[in-house]
Amino acid sequence: MLVKDVMTKKVITITPETSFSEAMNILRMNKIRRLPVVKDGKIVGIVTEKDLLRASPSSATTLDIWELNYLLNKLKVEEIMTKDVKTVKEDEPLEDAAYIMSKNKIGALPVINEEGELVGIITETDIFKTFVKMLGAGRKGIRYTFEAEDEPGVIYNISKYATDAGANIIAISSYPLDNGKYIVVVKIENVDHNKFLEYLKNCKKAKLLYFNE
Repeated sequence: MLVKDVMTKKVITITPETSFSEAMNILRMNKIRRLPVVKDGKIVGIVTEKDLLRASPSSATTLDIWELNYLLNKLKVEEIMTKDVKTVKEDEPLEDAAYIMSKNKIGALPVINEEGELVGIITETDIFKTFVKMLGAGRKGIRYTFEAEDEPGVIYNISKYATDAGANIIAISSYPLDNGKYIVVVKIENVDHNKFLEYLKNCKKAKLLYFNE
């Protein structure tokens, strides 16, 4: 799955000359947390709600409301925004976007095309929702969890035994362990459970750890 398959394509943007007050109003009116900053079609920065709040005067200020509004309207986004923006290309794998976010501890990535133009934005929420769908969450079935050898054919054999037992496979996922093996999770429906367990006795490279609905 690619970034462009799950990104938000209609991106609300601002320019470097946008004022603090206007940027804050845009965030609140649209119930979003970040705004890419664009100039001449290219992304030059990003500003978040936290950035704006940090730039707000302290409640202990001696300025009156008129002076505050004057200062905030003079304050431009280019003075607050993050200029070193992490981006991802629309044709990159979704997991690459997730890795960049995790590594840099950020919640979203502007998405660009080959010309460097902004074409979307992908957030941690987008990835989380996709992850939930990929694991078949919310759909009835039985989840079987295995510890498997990192060898060719192991997942194939588990899948074959499941289908031979009449199952419809909803989702398959795996992740590596520190011991060089893998955890493999298979969620299936309409399976003859006893028949599947019998078939699994022939699966020497994968050990069934547990199963649950």
